[in-house]
Amino acid sequence: MKRFLTGAMLLAAGPAMAAGDYPFFSLRNTDLIVLIAFVIFAGILYYFKVPGMITGLLDKRADDIRGELDEARRLREEALEVLAKFEKQHAGVQDQADRIVARAREDAQIAADQAKADMAASVERRIKAAQDQIASAEAAAVRELREKAARVAVAAAREVIAKKLSDDDRRALVASSIQTVDKQLH
Repeated sequence: MKRFLTGAMLLAAGPAMAAGDYPFFSLRNTDLIVLIAFVIFAGILYYFKVPGMITGLLDKRADDIRGELDEARRLREEALEVLAKFEKQHAGVQDQADRIVARAREDAQIAADQAKADMAASVERRIKAAQDQIASAEAAAVRELREKAARVAVAAAREVIAKKLSDDDRRALVASSIQTVDKQLH
């Protein structure tokens, strides 16, 4: 403390000695009055332990700031964890979406292939039905043609027979036909 006061007096005395109007240790010297007031003020601050309080307040503020920084680091780490979790979920959702799209494409391809196969089977059935109808029509036409040919042949044979056969030959032919029919039926 003595060193502090001595150093302060020497520093303060320099300008006061240079003023020259009044001696330094005179109450008329304002520099001396200011120096005494400053020393008393510093002494009062030291007596009431103001520097310790200021140091304590600064230490408390530093601790608060350190706590806030720790809290900010903790929150940052939590935010990074949440971000990593969301990015992982996003990647999982993206993978799932890709799988869904791939499955949908596969299903669409399968459905398209099935539709092609169904269409080919339908066309084949229609062609077969048309061929069956054509064959049936051909058979009907051939049958009708044979029947017509048979009728024409029978009519022609009747005319020929009617012109060439006598009544006795006709009766014999009818009797022979009845016997043939009777044999075939029994």
